[in-house]
Amino acid sequence: MENENLSIASLQANQIRSSSSDGEDEQFVIGESFAALLEYRWLVAAITAVCISIGAGYLFVAKPIYKADGLLQVEERGGGGISSALKDLEPIVGDSTTVAAELEILNSRLVLGRAIERLSLNIHIEPKYFPLFGSAVARRHRGDGLNSAPLGLDKYAWGGERVQVDSLDVPRRVEDKALVLEFVGDGAYKLFDSEGEFVLRGNVGQRSSASGYSIYISKLIARPGTEFKVVRRSTETAVDLLRREFIAKERGKKSGIIEVALNGPEKEKIGLILDEILKTYVRQNVDKRSAEAEKTLKFLENQLPNLKKEMETAEATYNSYRQSRGSLDLNIETQGVLQSLVEVDNQIVALKQERDELRQSFTDAHPRIQSVDQRIERLRERRKMFDSEVGKLPDTQQKILRLARDVEVATTLYTNLVNTAQQLKVSKAGTVGDVRVIDFAAVSARPVGMDSYAVIFISAVLGGIISLGAVWVLRSLRVVIEDPETIESQVGLPVYATIPHSSEELSIARGRGSKGAQSILAIRSPGDDAIESLRALRTTIHFALMDATNNSLLITGSSPGLGKSFVSKNLGAVLASLGQRIVIVDADLRKGHINKEFELSREGGVSEFIVAHRTLEDVLKPTSVQNLWVVTTGQIPPNPSELLMHDRFKAMLRELEEKFDTVIVDAPPILAVSDAAIIGRLTGATLMVARSGKHPVAELKQAVKRMNQAGVTVKGFVFNDLDTQRQKYKYGYKGYVYRYSYGSKVE
Repeated sequence: MENENLSIASLQANQIRSSSSDGEDEQFVIGESFAALLEYRWLVAAITAVCISIGAGYLFVAKPIYKADGLLQVEERGGGGISSALKDLEPIVGDSTTVAAELEILNSRLVLGRAIERLSLNIHIEPKYFPLFGSAVARRHRGDGLNSAPLGLDKYAWGGERVQVDSLDVPRRVEDKALVLEFVGDGAYKLFDSEGEFVLRGNVGQRSSASGYSIYISKLIARPGTEFKVVRRSTETAVDLLRREFIAKERGKKSGIIEVALNGPEKEKIGLILDEILKTYVRQNVDKRSAEAEKTLKFLENQLPNLKKEMETAEATYNSYRQSRGSLDLNIETQGVLQSLVEVDNQIVALKQERDELRQSFTDAHPRIQSVDQRIERLRERRKMFDSEVGKLPDTQQKILRLARDVEVATTLYTNLVNTAQQLKVSKAGTVGDVRVIDFAAVSARPVGMDSYAVIFISAVLGGIISLGAVWVLRSLRVVIEDPETIESQVGLPVYATIPHSSEELSIARGRGSKGAQSILAIRSPGDDAIESLRALRTTIHFALMDATNNSLLITGSSPGLGKSFVSKNLGAVLASLGQRIVIVDADLRKGHINKEFELSREGGVSEFIVAHRTLEDVLKPTSVQNLWVVTTGQIPPNPSELLMHDRFKAMLRELEEKFDTVIVDAPPILAVSDAAIIGRLTGATLMVARSGKHPVAELKQAVKRMNQAGVTVKGFVFNDLDTQRQKYKYGYKGYVYRYSYGSKVE
C-alpha cells in the first residue's frame, strides 16, 4: 500500500513538472517572439512606413473612378404600346417580353455600338503625361490656363490641355494602335504612326488626309511640343472596353426593374454615355415594335387589292343573275342558311390569313400552325353540313344563295381588312415600346471604390504582415548565440561574466564622450551595469590566476568587433580602482587602438621594445587613471607574428609580471591570425570574449579548438553586449537576473 501511494505521488509530481515545463515552453515561445519584434522594431517600423508610403503614393497617382447609374422598367406583356381598342391585333403585332432577353439586348453590340458611334467613343485621345505621377499632377491642376512644365519637360502634359477630335479614319491595319499627335504651335500639329513615322501635318479646324489617314480636330489647347496619344479603336474593341465598365442587372426577382451603371474616370463623360445607352436602347425597342407593325401592314396592303377585286366580281355576278331572272327574294329559312355560310366562310378566310402570317415565322410543324389547321378543318366540316341543306333547295334558290354568299363573304372580309389596316397605322404611329426610362443617369459626387482611409489601413496591415515575415526569415537564417547558457551547454566552457548592453558606452564610441579617462566607461560611469559585471569578473580572475605560474591574463576572441579591447581597458580600470598596480599590453600589432582611448602615442611600444631593444621604462606609459599603465603596440611591423615569438616579448611580459599585480594582454582574434595562440603560451590564463548575436556556435568551438591545438587552455568566456530588455521579454523573471545580480538597480 505504501509503495502504491509512492507511485501515485511520483506520477502526480511528474505531471506537475510536465505541466510546469509546458507552461514555461509556451511562455518562452511568446516571449521569444515578442523579443524578436523588439529587436527588429526599426525594421518592422521601416517596412510598415514604406508600405504606408506606397499606399499614399497609390492614392496620389491612381485615377478616381466615378459611377453613373439609372433605372429602366420592362413591361413583361405582349403588344407593347397597343391601346385597349386594338387588343385584337395583339397576336399579330405583339410578342412576349422578358427581362433576361432585355438584359442581353442592353449588353449587345446593337445598343452599345450605336452609342459608341453617336458619341465617337471609338476615338480615344489623351495627353502624354510624365511617367508615374504626371497624370496625378495634371489632374490636380486648377484654373483655365496651362500648368507650367517643370525642368523644361515641354513634351509632357502637366494640366490644362484640351483637345477635341471629331473624326479620325485610319487604315484597317492601324486600328487599335497608338498614334502620336504633336502640337507644333499656331494651330498646327503633326501626326505620327505607331512606329514613329511621320504621317501628316494639319491645322485645327481643317480636315487633313494622307496615305489612308484622315483627321479633323476642332479644338486643341496645349503647349507647343506637347504630345498626345491617339487611338482609333475598332468596333469590337470599343464595345468590349465599354462592356467592361457597363453593368446591367434586374433589381429584385420578377420586378421588371433593371439597374444600369457605368464606371469611369471622367465624371462629366460617363453620365452622357449612360444616357446615350438608355436612349439608344429605348429607341431600338420602339423601332422593333414599329417594324413589326409595318411588316404586318405591308402584308395587308398587298392583300387588299385582290380582295377588293373579288368583292367587285362577286357583286357584279350577283346583280347580273338577278337581272336575268327578275327580282328574287330569299325566304327567312334561306336567309338563315346564308348567314351561317357567310359566318363560316369568313372564319375560314380569317384563319387562312392568320396561317399565312404565322408561316412567315414558323414551319408547318409548329403547334400554333397546327392549331389553326385543326380549326379550319372543323369549320369545313360544319360548312359541309350547310351545303347539304342548300342542296335540298330548288336550283334557283341554290344559285341565288351561292351568289349572295360570295358577295357577303367578300364584302365582310374586305371591310375587316381595311379596318385592320387602319388600326395598324394608328398602332404604328403611337408605338412606345415595352421599356421606359425611370431614372436617367446620375453621377456620384465622390469617387467609388475603396476609401482613402481604408487604403492606408490596408497598407499598414500589409506592412505589418510583410515585416513579420521578414523578421521570421531573418530569425530563421540567424544561427548566432544570444544566450550565455548556450555557450556553457554546447561549447562546454563556463561563462565567467555576462556584460549587459551599455547605451553609455555606445555614446562614447560615437564620439559623444570626453577624451582621456572620461572615454573609459569605468571612469565616466562607474555605476553602469556593464561595469558592475566586470567587478564580478575580478573575483573570477583572482581564482583563475591562483594556480597559474604567471599573473598575466590574455583577452582574445574568435573574430573582430567583439569588444575585447572594451573588456581589457575597463577591466584594468576596475582592478586599478582597488589599489592594484595594473598594466594593459596592446599586443594587437596590426590594429591595436587602446592608445587612442588613453590619448597616448602609438610609438614607443611593443615593437620598439623587441626590435629597438628599448627598456621597460621606455615603453611603459602611465595613464590618467591612478594605478593603471599601458604598453602600446608601437609602430606597426610587417611581421607581427615573428615579433611576438621573439624572446624579447617573453622577457617583457616577465618583467611586467614582476612589477605589476596583474598584466592584461589584449590580443588579436584567434580565427583571423595566430598571434593569440603565440601569446597564450606565455600568459597565466586565457579568456575569450563572445558577443551576443555575433557568432554561431561552430565559430566559438573552432576558436577554442585552435587555441587548444596551440597548447593554450581557455579558462572560459566573457559574454558581452547582452540585451537585457530582450532577455526580460524572452525569459520573464530570468531576464531580470543579469541586472539584479550585477547592476546597481533592482528591477
